[in-house]
Amino acid sequence: MNTIKRYPILTLLVINILVGLFTFQSYGYAWDEPLFYEYADALPYAYSPSEWFSGHFDVNNAFGPSATDHANRGPAYILLARPLTQLIQVFDIDQASAWHLVNFLTFQLGVYLLYRLASKWMNKSASVATAAFFSWQPLLWGHAFINPKDIPFLTFFLGSVCFGIEMVDELKNNARPHFGKTLLAAFFLGIATSIRVLGPFAAILVGLYALIDLRQIKFSRLAWRFILYGFLTLIVTFATWPYLWLAPLQKFVEVFFFMSDNPTQLNVLFAGSNYQAGDLPHRYFPLLLGYTLSEPTYFLIAIGMVLGFWKADTKKRLAFGILLLWFGTLVAYIFLRRPAMYDGYRHFLFILPPLFIFAGFAFEALFNWLKSSWQKIAVTVLLLGFGIIPIIQLHPYQYAYYNNFAGSVGGVFREYETEYWLTCYREAVLKLNETAPEGTQLFVRREPYIAAYYVNSNITVRDFRTEQKDMKSGDYYLANSRSNEDLKFLGDEPAVVEVSRQGATFCVIKQVP
Repeated sequence: MNTIKRYPILTLLVINILVGLFTFQSYGYAWDEPLFYEYADALPYAYSPSEWFSGHFDVNNAFGPSATDHANRGPAYILLARPLTQLIQVFDIDQASAWHLVNFLTFQLGVYLLYRLASKWMNKSASVATAAFFSWQPLLWGHAFINPKDIPFLTFFLGSVCFGIEMVDELKNNARPHFGKTLLAAFFLGIATSIRVLGPFAAILVGLYALIDLRQIKFSRLAWRFILYGFLTLIVTFATWPYLWLAPLQKFVEVFFFMSDNPTQLNVLFAGSNYQAGDLPHRYFPLLLGYTLSEPTYFLIAIGMVLGFWKADTKKRLAFGILLLWFGTLVAYIFLRRPAMYDGYRHFLFILPPLFIFAGFAFEALFNWLKSSWQKIAVTVLLLGFGIIPIIQLHPYQYAYYNNFAGSVGGVFREYETEYWLTCYREAVLKLNETAPEGTQLFVRREPYIAAYYVNSNITVRDFRTEQKDMKSGDYYLANSRSNEDLKFLGDEPAVVEVSRQGATFCVIKQVP
């Protein structure tokens, strides 16, 4: 009991993990996952001493069958997570589900780190409420299972800022700072940088934080600590990113400029029109940001921002300014650079934590204003309920969430992307498995490898795009509603299987007449 009082975040993490353990096997493979995990399976080659000294070592063999897509994507997370997924599979858990559980646990680490960072500026009750409010956003809850790229980057970027700030605080308050804090900050920053080249932005934020009260730290001490911090970060980044081994500086710069543009030819459904990912209007990001977080979020952020700056002294205001810079710099980049965007704004989920920290100041003021514990609990449950109810209703497609300002998921159907990562294939195929006769052929409009993972042995999966000519009467056709693709073939035929939530159809299986 004393441990819970001392560390109230444990209650939230235990609740989340228990829910995750009961539900993780409900989530289907997402579009990006299978090939990314094959990359993970190929990576041990790069760390095999027998291969190093074989006389024919070639690091390109560590990039897997999708090297053109994934070689320049830093593999630090999948490198760390793969042993744990293999351990989970020992308990007769399939590969997809094992990865989904590990992804979810990684998100829980991010929830803890948000609590830890928020605790620097607010009391524990408000910090826990902030962490709960963050973790129970349907958008984030859904991505937490199926997204092995953006959720880990959010977690390790958040850890880089959190431990970097703690490293600086230790320099201010301790005559002999511990090496461990610097090592933690460097480890998280190195992993974040390996996952995505935007990782060093966290070091910039930490550096700016160090300048707030430079008079408390001897410049020489600070300089040497940051040299050590940078050196350790480089070691971690280099060690966990085999692509850099080919030519470290050249490859890093190459990836930086490539990822700055994020080139792609993907089609995006936005406000009822189809756009190329690189040609979306400026309103794309702010509109989706406004439509995909729970309704109280924006009010709490606005109130918390006013209260945070109003009640703070100069040093705290400068620190809060750095939090705003965390969010604002990337927003400015989106508007000025206009990189290709698709799949909502999943590539920028890591800029959300500072917004929720400001929401925490609103929770703190609310708790101070309310007198009774029951009043505090009731109001907190009410605010959290805006996220919890859709998490239950949309399961396991929470990432497709749109709030009531947008008209909910059903209200935006056919106007905006909803279940864009094709995780609905799992539910659709499992239903087909129940009735499909021997010799069934299932033509899949796109990404047939996802459907193939779930079919019974009596069903043959075919690629609709290359094998449509072989389709005959009685065969089945699986299509998803991303960019309304389900309307482009057999549009008037009734669905044999339909996967939908709240009035939005995610994918259908139809039989060829």
